[in-house]
Amino acid sequence: MANLHTKICGVEFKNPVIAASGTFGFGKEFNEIYDISVLGGISTKGLTLEPRLGNPTPRIAEGHGVILNAVGLQNPGVDKFLEEDLDFLKSKNTVIIANVAGKTLEDYAGICGRLDGLVDMIELNISCPNVKCGGMAFGIRPESVEQVTRAAKGSLKKTPLIVKLSPNVESIAVNALAAQKGGADCVSLINTLTGMVIDVERRKPVIANNTGGVSGAGVKPVAVRMTYEVCSAVDIPVIGMGGITCAEDALEFIIAGASAVQVGTANFTDTLAMPKIIDGLNRWLDAHGISDINELRGTLKLNG
Repeated sequence: MANLHTKICGVEFKNPVIAASGTFGFGKEFNEIYDISVLGGISTKGLTLEPRLGNPTPRIAEGHGVILNAVGLQNPGVDKFLEEDLDFLKSKNTVIIANVAGKTLEDYAGICGRLDGLVDMIELNISCPNVKCGGMAFGIRPESVEQVTRAAKGSLKKTPLIVKLSPNVESIAVNALAAQKGGADCVSLINTLTGMVIDVERRKPVIANNTGGVSGAGVKPVAVRMTYEVCSAVDIPVIGMGGITCAEDALEFIIAGASAVQVGTANFTDTLAMPKIIDGLNRWLDAHGISDINELRGTLKLNG
C-alpha cells in the first residue's frame, strides 16, 4: 500500500484523515463501532475553561446536502476532559488535537496554558463571540485573528498551534496571513458557514438560535476554493475540511495544497466514513501508481 504518513509542525500522522471537532465527541462512542486508532488524528469537541450546557433545543436542522447546527459549544470543561477523556485518547495511538474556545483573550490564553504539553496540538476555534468587542467573532477581522492567535501562542511553550478559520469573512487568505503573523504554526479551514432553515408552516426558524453553522457535502466547493487560496498565501501547513464524504473529496483538498483533512458531518450519515476514506485513499493511490500521498500535495494545475 502507498505511504499515507504526513508530518505537520513536527507531529507525525499515520494518515492524513482527522476527525473534525464537534462531530466525534472524544471518540469513545465511535470506538465501540471501530478501533479509532486507525485514524490519523482526532480534534476533540470544543473545550472551554468552564463547563457549558450549550444552546436551547432544537439545535440541529437538515437541509439539502447540508446540516445546520447551533449546539453552542456544549462541553464538560477542560478539567473534566483532562480527568476523564485524555487517558483514553492517549491509549488509541493517534494524534490528539484539543479544539478550544473562549469569549475573551484571557480565556484563550488560559485554556492553552492549561493544555500545553498535555496534547499533541491545539486548534483555536475563533468563530466565537468576543464579548469585550460587542460580540463580533474573533475570526471576522484580520486584526482580531492576529490578536487572539498571539494571545494563545504566548501561553504555549511545547504544543503547536492550529488556528481554525471562519469562512464568513471578506478574505480568508488575508485572515490566514494574520494568523500566521500572530504566531500560528498551522491553519485549518473551513469552519461552518452561517445559515438559516425556516419551517414554512410555523414561519419560524427551525432551530432555537435562529441561525447556525452550515456543514456537509454541499459546502465542499466553497471549502476547496478557500483551501486553495489559503495554501497559496501562507508559508505554514494547512488542514482542509468541509463536505468531505469520500477519498476523492479528501484528495481534492490535498491537491489544492492541504497537508491533511478533517472529516465532520459525514460521520453522522455513515459512522464508518473515516475508515472508508482511509481505505479509499490507499486504493486510489495504488490504482494510480503513486507510492506516497505527499507527492500529490499542491499539484493543482489551473486551466488557462
